[in-house]
Parts: sequence; structure tokens; C-alpha cells
Amino acid sequence: MKFARYGEPGQERPGVLDAEGRLRDLSGVLPDLAGAVLGDLPRLNPESLPLVDGAPRLGPPVAQVGKLICIGLNYTDHAAELGVGPPADPVIFLKATSAINGPFDPVSLPRGAVRGDWEVELGVVIGRRAKYVSEARAPEHVAGYTIINDVSERGLQLERSGQWTKGKSCDSFAPMGPWLVTPDELDDVQALDMAVEVNGVRMQSGNTRRMIFSVAQIVAYLSELMTLEPGDVIATGTPPGVGMGHKPPRYLAEGDEMVLRISGLGEQRSPVVRDE
Repeated sequence: MKFARYGEPGQERPGVLDAEGRLRDLSGVLPDLAGAVLGDLPRLNPESLPLVDGAPRLGPPVAQVGKLICIGLNYTDHAAELGVGPPADPVIFLKATSAINGPFDPVSLPRGAVRGDWEVELGVVIGRRAKYVSEARAPEHVAGYTIINDVSERGLQLERSGQWTKGKSCDSFAPMGPWLVTPDELDDVQALDMAVEVNGVRMQSGNTRRMIFSVAQIVAYLSELMTLEPGDVIATGTPPGVGMGHKPPRYLAEGDEMVLRISGLGEQRSPVVRDE
């Protein structure tokens, strides 16, 4: 099933898509797509629910995200474009949850930013608490999948002292959605095409089969380091074609539009603006 949240920021309601892709109101069944609900998402006939009128804004498909955990350099071809070898262990950093944005909301570059960049990533939403889980059991803890744009400001990330977090956590730097897609909707999560277009020009292409660490490996590995709670989200890395990897580099500017796609997970479309 494909779940979504719709409405103005901070006032989103849960919804589900029917067989024709129409949005149905789920608020009479559950309060929101958050927390323990994600471990027991309802299996129902969407046609039994009321249609949502018009074309409301879609918000992030998961509410009350506790942790937004990111995996760096997790595609063989992305590591190669940056001139580094594949990591022996997953590279982990955290992105502030205040960066989470709707899939069609503007991405706002902070003051002085000149190296804004895109990163299409498969997002994994945790549905059941995970602590010391095996790779074999890891999929049982996944509620579903979504698209995440790990927007980055490379100057802040790489040229200032400290951790990557400062170049990753600006407001609006984590567009998420449009949907939360349950695992049964995907034939193979390790065989999904991924792409980014900027102003209609293909910039980034890849497939999740090129991940160095699979979804199951990542969930199992993280569960040894920290307890994964329902509603935690993992961004699993990006394929080649980020702006920093182009020759010459191509960075985001006010007025650009990013379009992200992952097969089976829908499309994001984010205009780029700048903080005043």
C-alpha cells in the first residue's frame, strides 16, 4: 500500500492511495502515520474511505521522526566519482529532523550558501523496535520505503571544521516522500532505479543494486549501535551524479527545480529558493 500525509505544515492528516492513485482520507482509522502505528499499518480497501477533495499539499509521509540516520559513500560508483575507495564499515552521520520537508515544498539555501547539492536516496522507515537484530530478521522491522533528498551544502559540509552534520541539516534539507510504500509493493528493494533531474536535465542516475551495504545489512548494523525505534528513518546513500561530482561541479541556484524519482516510490519536485 502507499500511504501519505496531506495538509498544511503541522496540520497533516493521514491518507492512503487507492488503485487509481486517488488520495483517500485515513484519519477515521488512525490518528497519524507515526510511532507504533507504523508497525501495524492497516490493511484495508481504500475505496471504503472518503476521497480527499482537490489537490492538497503533501507533507512528509512519516510524522514525529525520532532519528534521521544517513549512510555516506554507500554506492560503489558514487565512491568512485569522488575518488575514494569503498568503506569497510558503513559511514554514518545524523541529519537534524528539523530539516525534514514535504516532497513538493521549496528547498531553501541558507545565507551565503554557494554549493548546494542534491542526493537522491532510498529512505527506510522503521516500523518495529530493533536492537541487535540479524540481517535475516532486519526486514521484519521495516514499515516501508520512501524517497529522501539528502540536500547538502558542500562548503559547510567539507570546508568548515567539525562534522558533516552542519552541511546537511539546514532547514528544508531533507525533502521526504511523496509516499510511504509498504515492502510488499516492491519486487526487490535492491533493484530500484533512481534519478535526479535539475531544470529538466538528468544529473544523477543509479540503481540500489550498487549499494555497498544492503538495506538489511544497514538495519542490522545500526541496531548494534543504537536502538531503532518506530518512526526512525534511514537514508541509505546516493548513486553517482551529485553536483560535486560533475566536471566542472554544478551546484544549486535560486530558481532551479529538482525532480527526484525512485521506481515504485513516486516523484519529488522541489523548487530552490534562498533564505532572506
